Amino acid sequence: MLISVIVTTYNRPKALDRVLSALSEQEDRDFEVIVGDDGSREETGLLVRQWAGRFPVALKHAWQEDRGFRAARVRNLAASEASGEYFLFLDGDCVPQRHWVSRHRGLAEPGWMVAGNRVLLSERFTARVEDEKISLPDLGAMEIGRLVMRKDLNRLLPLVSIPTSLFRKIGAGRWQKVRTCNLGVWREDFERINGFDQVFSGWGYEDTDLAVRLLNSGVRHKSGAFATCVFHLYHPENDRSNRDANFIRVMDRLKSGVTQAEIGFRELKK
Repeated sequence: MLISVIVTTYNRPKALDRVLSALSEQEDRDFEVIVGDDGSREETGLLVRQWAGRFPVALKHAWQEDRGFRAARVRNLAASEASGEYFLFLDGDCVPQRHWVSRHRGLAEPGWMVAGNRVLLSERFTARVEDEKISLPDLGAMEIGRLVMRKDLNRLLPLVSIPTSLFRKIGAGRWQKVRTCNLGVWREDFERINGFDQVFSGWGYEDTDLAVRLLNSGVRHKSGAFATCVFHLYHPENDRSNRDANFIRVMDRLKSGVTQAEIGFRELKK
């Protein structure tokens, strides 16, 4: 099964560099990477081209014009250039561990989406990681413990590996912990609900909407916690002026049972 890793970015080449570095060192090699670029300046394109020359798997760059926050559309755009049967969505400031792809592959199951978790880095440690090109997957247990004590990592527990699957389907109908910074979805399920909905303007809840419509369509939520954790680099909060309106739209869809995006994946080809 070919997996397509879709990485969303916007003008954070230093962060993206750390993400691509970690993806280049994955234990699993049966995947491709598509960088979904929401209108970054040329520096990001140059970075992707430099990595593509030495990347161990296919690496593509799907760019769209900068017209404000359009994460839903750029994820659809990247998905349209993907060849895989299974999509892994990852944000361009979320650094995966070396087993991230292989663990997601092991958890992939027809009829289910897999939502992973994350740990948050402090602003000061993020600056070090980006400027000094620190490899987060190389951090040892003692160093991680020190980072937690210094509050450079917000928590330790998500990084602990728990092999059992006994708890993973307990929240099968929950949408609350599904985020596209770390999410596995079957291509067939994604296309059936018409992907992300581009009617969501500005920051917020376009990923929750995807989860709600997947649940409405019959796809269940499987936890990837304690198996697929990523390191989330610090960033200032985005403009959240549309947050409330977007949340109301999602809750309406949760009640109505709608499955289809109004302006989604299929509309890219029209």
